[in-house]
Amino acid sequence: MTGTADVAQKASDCAHDAFTWGHSALRADFAVGTDGTLRLVTLHRPDGTRTADVETALPLVELTALGHGSGWSGPRFTGTALGARLAYRGHRTDRHADWERLTVELHDPATGLTAFAELSTPTGVPVLRSRVRLRNDGTQPLVIQSVSSLLLGGLPAPDALDVHRARNDWLAECRWFAEPLRDAVADINVRAHQHDSRAALVLTGRGSWPTDGHLPMGALTERDGGRTWLWQVESPAGWRWDLGERAHGTYLALNGPTDAAHQWRVRLAPGEEFTTVPGVLALGSGFDDAMGALTSYRRAVRRPHPDHSALPVVFNDYMNTLMGDPTTAKLLPLIDAAAKAGAEYFCIDSGWYDDGTEGWWDSVGAWLPSPRRFPDGGIQRVLDHIRQRGMVPGLWLEPEAIGVRSPLAAELPPEAFFQRDGIRLDEQGRHQLDLRHPAARAHLDRTVDRIVGDWGVGYLKLDYNIVVDPGTCAPGDIAPGAGLLGHAQAYLDWLSDVLDRYPGLVIENCASGGMRMDGACLAVTQLQSTSDQQDPLRYPPIAAAAPTAVPPEQGAVWAYPQPEFDDDLIRFTLGGALLGRIHLSGHLNRMTGHQLALVREAVSVYKAIRPDLAQAAPFWPLGLPAWTDEWLALGMRAPGDRTAYLSVWRRGGEPELHVPIGDLGDRTVRPEILHPSAPAAGSAVWDGTGLRVSLPRTPGVLLLRLTMHA
Repeated sequence: MTGTADVAQKASDCAHDAFTWGHSALRADFAVGTDGTLRLVTLHRPDGTRTADVETALPLVELTALGHGSGWSGPRFTGTALGARLAYRGHRTDRHADWERLTVELHDPATGLTAFAELSTPTGVPVLRSRVRLRNDGTQPLVIQSVSSLLLGGLPAPDALDVHRARNDWLAECRWFAEPLRDAVADINVRAHQHDSRAALVLTGRGSWPTDGHLPMGALTERDGGRTWLWQVESPAGWRWDLGERAHGTYLALNGPTDAAHQWRVRLAPGEEFTTVPGVLALGSGFDDAMGALTSYRRAVRRPHPDHSALPVVFNDYMNTLMGDPTTAKLLPLIDAAAKAGAEYFCIDSGWYDDGTEGWWDSVGAWLPSPRRFPDGGIQRVLDHIRQRGMVPGLWLEPEAIGVRSPLAAELPPEAFFQRDGIRLDEQGRHQLDLRHPAARAHLDRTVDRIVGDWGVGYLKLDYNIVVDPGTCAPGDIAPGAGLLGHAQAYLDWLSDVLDRYPGLVIENCASGGMRMDGACLAVTQLQSTSDQQDPLRYPPIAAAAPTAVPPEQGAVWAYPQPEFDDDLIRFTLGGALLGRIHLSGHLNRMTGHQLALVREAVSVYKAIRPDLAQAAPFWPLGLPAWTDEWLALGMRAPGDRTAYLSVWRRGGEPELHVPIGDLGDRTVRPEILHPSAPAAGSAVWDGTGLRVSLPRTPGVLLLRLTMHA
C-alpha cells in the first residue's frame, strides 16, 4: 500500500528539519538530531502524549552490512553500524485511496546506500505500517545482514509495562500470555555503568512455517495508564522482534529475517534494490481497543474479495470424518447431508488423487483424480453432485510439495526445487518447489487451470505440511534464509495471479492448521485455517483467541458434530465456531433427524449474524483465554455500538459466572440467547455491570446477542 517513488522534497528545500504527518486518528512527529539522522519523536493518537525527544528517540532505520559494523544482536545505536550513518535527505507525502503515505529518503555518502522508509496508515485508524526499501547508489556491492522494518523508542520504562506474546504450536494455536517486561529486560543500573542495557526480549520465527512456535505479534500494555502498543511482522518466512531498554525507556524493533537468526543475507550490486517485509504497529487505550484497530487495518490492507462479506458456510470432509480417504460411495451421502444442514461450499480434502496401495504422502504432485476412488463417472460425478445440491465444490491441494515417488520429481528441472550446495532437499519424503523458477510456477498454473478452469472447482484449500529450515540456496542466493523469503513472496505473487485469473475463486490458507497464519498470507487469501485440533473440548481456547491473529470472517473454526455425541456436545461443538468462520465436518449422513436439526439450527443462527461479523471488532471480557481455563468468552462488537455478540464456554468449574461488560456508560444491556435454543441449556441476566451467566452442565456454551439501550 505504500509508494515507491523517489523522494521529491529534499532537505535543503525544507523550512525546518522537523515535520508532522498523519491523520485524525494517528500523528507522527519527526525531527533531525544533531548527528543528522531523522528520528520518529512521537507516535500517538491525537489525545496522546509525547514519547521521546529528538536526542533520545531512535534513528528511523537500523541495518547492518558485512564490513560496516558488527553483526546483528539487537539495535545497538552506537554509530558504528551502517544504519546510524543514514542521513536525512528529504520526504514526500501523498494519499492513495483511503491511505495516507509518507516516504522518507535517507542516505549514506560513504557507501552510496540510500534507504527509503515507506510509511502508511489507513485514514481514521490508529495503525502505522512501515517498510524500508534499500537501493545501492554506490559503486561497490553491499551485503546486507539485517534491516529493520519499524524502529520505535521512547516508550515507557520496562518497569511500567507488561509484555504479551502468543505461543503457536500445532494443535495448540494462539496461546497468549503476559508478564512484566522487567522480568525479561533486567535492570542493570545504567547510571552506574554509563551504558545502555544490552538485555532484551527477542522473539524469532523459525523455518518455513512462519507461525510455528509463536505468532509474529506482540503487545505492550501500560500497567497504570492503560495504553497499548500492539504489533505484527508481516513476513511469510523469517521474522524477529526485540524489546529492550535505552535512555531509561523501552524500544521496539520489528524485523523480517536476519543473518543471525535465519541465515538471511542479500547482496546488492550497484543499482539493485531490496524491500523489507512490513512491520505494523497499532495504538489503543487497552488491548481490546488496539486489537480492534489492528482488525480494521487487516481488513483495509487485504485483497478485496466478495467472500469477505458473504461468509458462506463451508463443509470439509476431513476432520474427524473421512480423514483423507474420500470415495464416491462415501462422499455422495455426505454431500446430501451437508446440503440439508445448510452448507454452501463442500470441500473434498486430501486423498482424492491417491490411486495406490503404498500411501500418498510421498507420491503427491500430479494432482489427478484417482480412478480407483471415483470409478463411475470419475471425480466429475462427485463435483456435479455438489453443484446439484446447491453448493460450490472445493478441493484440497498441497501445491508446493512434490513427493519423492512422484513422476514430477524427475520431470521438473532440478533448479525448480529447494536445494543446498547443489543438492535437492528431501523433507519427510517430499521435495519442495521453488516458485521463483518458471517451471515450478508453470506446473502449478496448469494444475489450477485444470481444476478450476476445466473442472469448475470454486474453492481451494491450500495446505503445507513440511518444514524446511533454514531455506534454499538457488543460483543467485547467497544465504538460504534469503532464498526462503524469495520463494515465499513468489508463492504469494502466484496466488495473486491465480485470483486475478479466477476472481470468484475462494482460497483457504492452511499449514497443518495455523502454522502459516501470518499477515502476508492473510492479505492475499480469503480464509485461514486456525487449527488441526480434533478434540472439541480443546478447541475453545483456540477459537476464542483466533481473532487476535485473523479477522473473524477469515478465521476457519472447525465444528465437527458426530452421531455418537449427546445433544450437549453437539451444541458445544457447533457453538464454538459461530463467531468465526464456521467449517462444518462430521458424519452428518449418519445422524438422526433430531441431531441434523441441531446442526441446521446452529447454521441458521450463523447465517443470521454473519453480516455483522464481517465488520465486527473482537473483545475478551474475561481476558484472553489460557489453555486450561474452565470458563472462556469471546465477544464481537458490531458497527454502531448498539449490538454485540458474546460466546461463553464452560468446560468445568462453578456453574455460574459473572462476565463483565465494560465501556457502556449509563446504558443497559438486553441479552438474548441465540444458541442453543434449548431452554435448559443455560441463562444470562444483566446485573448492571455485566452478565450473570449460568451453564448448569459441562461442556456448555451460549451464544448471546447483546443489545445496548440508553
